Amino acid sequence: MAETRIPPDIAALSFEDALAELERIVRQLEEGKAKLDDAIGSYERGTLLRRHCEAKLREAQAKIDRITVGPDGTLGLQPAGIE
Repeated sequence: MAETRIPPDIAALSFEDALAELERIVRQLEEGKAKLDDAIGSYERGTLLRRHCEAKLREAQAKIDRITVGPDGTLGLQPAGIE
């Protein structure tokens, strides 16, 4: 299954804005009041928002991980240790 690209409107969102929209979609879906086609569209957008948020978190993690040099000169990555 080919991975769907993140649409530009979602890619432009900050982590916080994407998460807020995702939370709104989840609340709407939990209420169960949407028509089936609307619920499917919301679910699909929510999936893209989740992927965008995960990518933003990976980017942030990479920025705070530290490159280390071992005693034998090999390079490594020391996780920031935040969970």
